[in-house]
Amino acid sequence: MSDIEEIEARGGQGQVLDPETYRDSIGTMDQSGKRKWVYPRKPKGKYTNYRYLVSCILLLIYFSIPFIKINGNPLILFNVIDREFFIFGQPFYPQDFFILTLGAIASLIFIIVFTIAFGRIFCGWICPQTIFLEMIFRKIEYAIEGDRNKQMKLDRQEWNTEKIWKRGLKWTIYIIISIIITHFMFMYIVGYKEVFTIVSEGPFAHPTNFIVMILFTAAFYFVFAWFREQVCTLVCPYGRLQGVLIDKDTVNVFYDFKRGENRAKWRKGEDRKAAGKGDCIDCHQCVVVCPTGIDIRDGQQLECVNCTACIDACDEVMEKVGLPKGLIRYATENEIEKETKFRFTGRMKGFAIILVLLTAFLGYLLYNRGEMEAKFIKPAGSTFFVRDGKITNTYNYTFLNKTNDKKIVTIKVIEPKHGEVIYSASSKIPVERDKITKGTVNISFPENEMNLSKQNITIGVYDMNGKLVDSYQTYFEGPFKLQF
Repeated sequence: MSDIEEIEARGGQGQVLDPETYRDSIGTMDQSGKRKWVYPRKPKGKYTNYRYLVSCILLLIYFSIPFIKINGNPLILFNVIDREFFIFGQPFYPQDFFILTLGAIASLIFIIVFTIAFGRIFCGWICPQTIFLEMIFRKIEYAIEGDRNKQMKLDRQEWNTEKIWKRGLKWTIYIIISIIITHFMFMYIVGYKEVFTIVSEGPFAHPTNFIVMILFTAAFYFVFAWFREQVCTLVCPYGRLQGVLIDKDTVNVFYDFKRGENRAKWRKGEDRKAAGKGDCIDCHQCVVVCPTGIDIRDGQQLECVNCTACIDACDEVMEKVGLPKGLIRYATENEIEKETKFRFTGRMKGFAIILVLLTAFLGYLLYNRGEMEAKFIKPAGSTFFVRDGKITNTYNYTFLNKTNDKKIVTIKVIEPKHGEVIYSASSKIPVERDKITKGTVNISFPENEMNLSKQNITIGVYDMNGKLVDSYQTYFEGPFKLQF
């Protein structure tokens, strides 16, 4: 029996068990606030294939990044404990966090611009929550328990042998995948070598790491095995943010109510237009495939993550009944109501200009971040001493090499001109890449040039080619002199 014949045989109700089936799947909460479990039908179609391809690429990136190095540095690393941060192979330090803050602001503006223009496409196509849930955990569920109706039947039946082994197998695989995700997440924090070391040496050698990994594994399992779509509908702040960002010119997944209404069941051979009926045959296939349990025909809703499952389901039905596709499609509200095309609004342009300017400024800061950071600090409680007509001060220096190469540097006084640097060891100071080097130097000036008890001086750090790599302004102390 074909799908259309099955729809007709059931009085046009579509591929659902009974009216209660699809009514229970609308939303994730009932009127009393109790959760209603969502059993989405397995989607298939053009957009589902595209999303699967995008998900595979993003998963490949996620599992590959910890093993990629640039100039010996990890591609991305956020080691908060040891304060080691690498982004695209470049080291970042607490002193550079203002750059990361500007980067976070630029990312937020990008999200705002993107959401104003294209709604929650990020949620349906790129969000890790959606990718892990729909492309990994849900596919395992389909493979073990079957599609929507089989899952509902299994859930209702008693705990017999079939239910125990199916649920046990599913939950065991879920735990294994959660463990894998957790270990890769930790690779982004401490590096893959450290993770392999922790695993090989066992939990007793690293009890704290082991407990943290267990907690994160439990969190991932809880989210993907039970909490699921409620992350998107109840917890995620982006879902709440979109409510104040989208407008009638935002591209979203929309139901074309002008074309679809009045909705009515399918009758073979009927002239629906002459009967005053719209193209929607009220089969509820757009509802049963929705992973957040909403009815897209009720209009734009915060729970919609723009996953396109309803588009594929509707297009499949339209094709089988001989009606044009696109009853549910990517569109703007104005496109459907006023039949106007998408346009880049003034609000979008304004945010886009801000984003471009901020990104350019961020690029400038990254380019001019400097190869080295130098500081010269007088030791606490130290003062000056005078000998052979010269005033001498002691300074503790700290050099931070931000490059990927070892540097040999020397110290010179830039201003005033006649300062002399006296080293405790060699004048050529080696600074390893991505390392901090500390030491002490004395700086002297002729007594007749120091007219103030405290005078500003500038000290420069130069490489072996004579290039100034950084400078630092501090003060120089001398004896108090009365000025007449």
